[in-house]
Amino acid sequence: MWFSNNPSKAWGEKFFLLYTPYWIAGMALLMLSGAGGRWGDGPLNLAMLILAAPAVVVPALIRNESDLGRPWWRSYWFKFNLWMAVFAGTGSYFGSEYFFDVLGMVYDYPQLNWRLDSTLVGSGEQSVPTIMYTSAYFYFISYHTCALLVLRRFKTSALGRHRWLWPLAVCVCAYFFAWAETLAMTNGPIAEQFYYQDLPRMLRWGSAYYAAYFVISFPLVYRLDEGKDEDWTLSRTVLEALAASMLVLLALDIMTRYVGTIY
Repeated sequence: MWFSNNPSKAWGEKFFLLYTPYWIAGMALLMLSGAGGRWGDGPLNLAMLILAAPAVVVPALIRNESDLGRPWWRSYWFKFNLWMAVFAGTGSYFGSEYFFDVLGMVYDYPQLNWRLDSTLVGSGEQSVPTIMYTSAYFYFISYHTCALLVLRRFKTSALGRHRWLWPLAVCVCAYFFAWAETLAMTNGPIAEQFYYQDLPRMLRWGSAYYAAYFVISFPLVYRLDEGKDEDWTLSRTVLEALAASMLVLLALDIMTRYVGTIY
């Protein structure tokens, strides 16, 4: 099986797959136009919102799950959006500090003044532009949707009978997405605005550090409404996303303690 046998979840997964080329095309247009290095806070944040909005607005307008006994706030597409918003938001607020100080990530957007990040975590030498919260949100929507399909296909195959292979599949999937994003984002038109001080080392070792996000989030969000008739409450959805966020923060801090900086 690629898609869930829960009809609400299966529809959501298919929708988020269709949504993915939209934001990729929009980001490519922004990058190729050089807008990231020229536009100010208002235009860039508006552009990010335009790219993110269809993930919520489109299913809200076209999807009716009354035949499944679900109002819109209990549909998978809404709960998955909520989970991603919490996870991407906490990751941007706290996790970015580890990327700055441990992995040598650099955001060079001198024209942007709208910034938000942790007060006590990190050295404070860099800060996070608000556009990164929105972009992390729709990036994570697509990463997690694709990962869930791959992991479900694995879990429902003959190999899935061997439970000891499940953690390995999660780790491989997590490392792939971490490595692929790092490579794609640092070799494009925004290389002057977003880069790593030691890219080869980041790709080799830093990707494993970044993969800690997904080693935790992929199997946890996999559980969201996975059963055929499963229907999580909003409170459980938020609490599980917060739990995943806390586990990521612990993982990043423990790795920093025992491994140190990458660059």
